[in-house]
Amino acid sequence: MHLEIITPETKIFVGEAQSVQLPGLDGSFQVLNNHAPIISGLTAGTLKVELESAFEADEKTSKLIQVDSNPMTIRVTIKGGVMELLNNNVIVLAE
Repeated sequence: MHLEIITPETKIFVGEAQSVQLPGLDGSFQVLNNHAPIISGLTAGTLKVELESAFEADEKTSKLIQVDSNPMTIRVTIKGGVMELLNNNVIVLAE
């Protein structure tokens, strides 16, 4: 599925993901490929993203992205926001 993580200042991440774990208002939840459409508020916490391919950081990579020991997994800490999943497109509008 296609994932975009956006803040008011910049796009933090754009790419393909297998799954995304998010800090929802009522607790952590995960979305996978072909998940039913959903809109949810997000609280402060960490997004855990399982990628389709290994993450390669460069000079344009946001400092908010933390790469696990497994380069197929990244984490992004947010202060809150909202997410939408529709037709395998996930958009996270984060603070």
